[in-house]
Amino acid sequence: MSRIAVFGAGSWGTAFSIVLADAGNDVTIWGRREEVCAAITERHENTDYLPDIKLPDAVTATHDPAAAVDGADAIIFAVPSQSFRENLVDWAPVLPEVPLVSLMKGVELGSLKRMSEVIAEVTGAGEERIAVISGPNLSREIANREPAASVVACIDEDVAKRLQDVCHSTAFRPYTSVDVLGCELGGAYKNVVALAVGMAVGLGFGDNTTASVITRGLAETARLAMRLGANPLTLMGLAGLGDLVATCSSPLSRNRTFGEKIGQGMTTEEIYASTRQVAEGAKSCASLLALAQQTGVDAPLAEHVASVVAGRSTAIDMMQAFIDRDTKAETD
Repeated sequence: MSRIAVFGAGSWGTAFSIVLADAGNDVTIWGRREEVCAAITERHENTDYLPDIKLPDAVTATHDPAAAVDGADAIIFAVPSQSFRENLVDWAPVLPEVPLVSLMKGVELGSLKRMSEVIAEVTGAGEERIAVISGPNLSREIANREPAASVVACIDEDVAKRLQDVCHSTAFRPYTSVDVLGCELGGAYKNVVALAVGMAVGLGFGDNTTASVITRGLAETARLAMRLGANPLTLMGLAGLGDLVATCSSPLSRNRTFGEKIGQGMTTEEIYASTRQVAEGAKSCASLLALAQQTGVDAPLAEHVASVVAGRSTAIDMMQAFIDRDTKAETD
């Protein structure tokens, strides 16, 4: 049995805590709101994010970062990517020298750093102590213990294997990888593709359109990831294609739902005001576009999604722009 700290009491942090508890670990969640922490510890529920889900007795919560990491064998981060650095600066002084694991799927605005890079920069931890977990893992289905698989990536394969054992439960099958970069970019970019798919659905388009957007989105993701040094097989695996399919296809996906609402005519500000849940793609589309431009990679999907999210164009403008682009060979 291990003791695991999870920073983030939202839907994904709470759902992954269920995985960890089912795998035989004691789990302490750090939560921003004390009333949520009390509900998790005293009533074994988090009704704000996962209503009707009973949490295991092995899951407790606290608002005190030092208490959350006391005796921890590994620390999991599951907070919105754009506020992660600010939070991590506060937490860093109490973090022990144990593996630090990101569940987050975004690229930081401004610095254009992946979440593993933010962890390294703020904490000073070496690459061998930093891991990511990414795959087709919709929070609600994970919390319902529906069978799922994911990827644990760390440059140190032994660390990845230890973390694999920590989260291998009766319903959750983790694989290992050393391609941290590929897993992170696959996880971040699929949110942008899901926004575009959601916009197409919101406009009333069908399966041909959505399949085309998904496929070209995967090509765009692979262009950027491979230019930066990722293994192309990662983009064909759970952290690439698997996550992309789940996020683009499911009505449970925050990013697809966000895109649908835009396609139906809502503004970004109206959508933000209507939900507590964070659609990472809406925040990260601009940073991923900037990363692609910095790297010299053509990224039309990220470009148009960022324009729509910022209110500079509409969803129908985006769809028409895809059709109007100069024709070329598919593999170019």
